Amino acid sequence: MQVPMPDLLRQVSRSFYLTLRVLPSAIRPQIGLAYLLARTTDTIADTQLISVGHRRAALRQMRAAILAIAEGHPAEMPDFGPLAAAQEVPAGQGSCAEKVLLENAVDLFEALGALKPDDTRRVRDLLEIIIRGQESDLARFGSASAGQIAALDTENDLEEYTYRVAGCVGEFWTRICRAHLFAKADIDDTFLLTSGIRFGKGLQMVNILRDLPADLRQGRCYIPQARLQECGLEPEALLHAEEMGRFRPLYASYLEQARDALAAGWSYTNSLPQNEMRVRLACAWPALIGVRTLAQLRAGNVLDDRRRIKVSRGEVRRIVVRSLICYPNRRAWNRLFDWAGAGPRRWPL
Repeated sequence: MQVPMPDLLRQVSRSFYLTLRVLPSAIRPQIGLAYLLARTTDTIADTQLISVGHRRAALRQMRAAILAIAEGHPAEMPDFGPLAAAQEVPAGQGSCAEKVLLENAVDLFEALGALKPDDTRRVRDLLEIIIRGQESDLARFGSASAGQIAALDTENDLEEYTYRVAGCVGEFWTRICRAHLFAKADIDDTFLLTSGIRFGKGLQMVNILRDLPADLRQGRCYIPQARLQECGLEPEALLHAEEMGRFRPLYASYLEQARDALAAGWSYTNSLPQNEMRVRLACAWPALIGVRTLAQLRAGNVLDDRRRIKVSRGEVRRIVVRSLICYPNRRAWNRLFDWAGAGPRRWPL
């Protein structure tokens, strides 16, 4: 690759790079590559300076290339030059992560072909689900804007969306870990896959609930229209901070739903073999950061976009350090999830 994969991952996502660094080397390349490919498709879908038709065509080209590689056929490499040129470079910076990602797409495809066949197929299956979800999103939200907000219709639409974005990642993660780390461990595979999917969907719900104002400004509302109407609200009402009073009961119900899904993720984490410390930590950190984010969202007004609610870097560091300290002590470790959800004022020792 023109840019080494670790450097590219660091540029594209600081939070995921933290997780990737702790993963065992047996699964780090596959998961890192799958993330970069998924982030590439996400960049394509979100490049608003390019027409929806061109973005959908680029996604089809990417799917075709991935499918050809997985089947061992020569792949026609997509030309992402126009998409790379359309990326907005932050002021004072010579480039942006998304631009670099698109410019290195050919190298990502080559890395995919270099994986073992079973892993290539696992990555292919994951990207197939993700790309189809992005195509569906473009059909729904492609012409949306702050003045013309489009919303998901029903709870089923929300379930499908969170699966295509993140639930399928939990499924992929589980299959990769099972194959390479603990193939012979006595664990219920149905529980692992079900909990892994639910874990991924919970993490995506945290993103939805945290990023609600930013999504609304782009014309996207992931809170189902049917649920809003039960509260006497339309998606446009959520652009106004003073509507939080009417919205709060529904919002609180989604916070609890997300917390339950993260609790399933915590159970998933603790079902993994105790000696797999690295992968358990890689699962624990997003669960703990996620439940801490929910605690902050519960206390604030998410519709007030003047203050973005997020866990600070200092709190992330405390979560990472405390998880390392508590790992040898099973009792202290098991209490981490509840303590993170309550806040970092007093951590279990």
